Amino acid sequence: MAEIVRMPKLSDTMTDGVVAQWHKKVGDKVKSGELLADIETDKATMEFESFQNGTLLYIGAEKGKSVPVDSIIAILGNAGEDVTALIAEEAKKGSAVKEEVKAEPIKEIVQEKPAPKEEINQSKESPIINYQSPITTDGRFKISPLAKKLADDKGINVDRMKGSGDSGRIIKRDIDNYKSGGNGMPAFVGTESFTEEPVSQMRKTIARRLAESKFSAPHFYLVMEIDMDEALKARTAINTVAGLKISVNDMVIKAVAASLRKHPKINSSWLGDKIRYNDHIHIGVAVAVEEGLLVPVVRFADGKTLTQIATEVRNFVVKAKEKKLQPSDWEGNTFTISNLGMFGIEEFTAIINPPDACILAVGGIKETPVVKNGQIVPGNVMKVTLSCDHRVVDGVLGSEFLQTLKHNLENPVLMLGAYSI
Repeated sequence: MAEIVRMPKLSDTMTDGVVAQWHKKVGDKVKSGELLADIETDKATMEFESFQNGTLLYIGAEKGKSVPVDSIIAILGNAGEDVTALIAEEAKKGSAVKEEVKAEPIKEIVQEKPAPKEEINQSKESPIINYQSPITTDGRFKISPLAKKLADDKGINVDRMKGSGDSGRIIKRDIDNYKSGGNGMPAFVGTESFTEEPVSQMRKTIARRLAESKFSAPHFYLVMEIDMDEALKARTAINTVAGLKISVNDMVIKAVAASLRKHPKINSSWLGDKIRYNDHIHIGVAVAVEEGLLVPVVRFADGKTLTQIATEVRNFVVKAKEKKLQPSDWEGNTFTISNLGMFGIEEFTAIINPPDACILAVGGIKETPVVKNGQIVPGNVMKVTLSCDHRVVDGVLGSEFLQTLKHNLENPVLMLGAYSI
């Protein structure tokens, strides 16, 4: 008996899916557990296995086209089985059936290649005007002040230009309509063009979630400078003995986890009619990929060593870029860190990543003059910005958290405590 295969919900935020690749075609035999298709979600491309045996009788989701969760994407059954009635029944329920299936024989739906990116080229040409000579009998040029300024700005040589104003005077219109015709310097004639691309599932979800966060959660921001001299010294010392190189971001994750343990109200979520204060500390680490941003989660970060954190984060980065992250990798964050310091960004503000109450934006370390013991000396300063949901976190609470974070990073031996590296 024929069975419908529906678009699965592969993440908690997934509303639509795209079949990135079909591994079977109509008429192929399919076994339970065999790879049927690759499905692109809002966060990754995941392999989708068949849950039943049978012959692939119908494909209802074209490659590269977005369909809603729970929509029909395929039908499996006995070879030659008529599925017309089944598809018609689904159509009555509102399923997005794109093709009508004939009873005999079952045919594979021809999947059209996506249209190439649209490129529009236009060039705007000015009308040709009959000009009179702008040169007076005494050899001087007749040109308006505005036209002279425009000519200078555009680098146009007016020595041999003919004007269209009174008595051949060069006016603004002549400069605007100027094209090289052997008179003066060559003029550049450009074209207007653009390309348009469909919005990916990941980008749609990022746009929706961040818009909801920005416009529903009342954000406020706290900025603090942190002296990173001791942290850099500790990192150098650790990297001489550890088998894995520790990054500044790894140290920030460790320091944030230790600070959250002291300020548990920062490690919270707004749930509408209640506030959840999390006892566990799961830190989301923003990772940039080609299509947007993913936030894998370092779980129980306060109980992990620096090398454990460093290993986990590096594995997440590799998996994110290869689109191999699983839902268990990105779900459950209680606090998020976004670091753009490696790109030379000194300071920025980040939008809160739901359901967190706060997100920490980390800038780069900048060598700058600082005052220590009454003396101006070179120092390494890093700026951090804490974005807070004012429904949950007040200014004093956020400030106290940043003070603890600053203390931890400026005194890294206290942050490490009894834990090994």
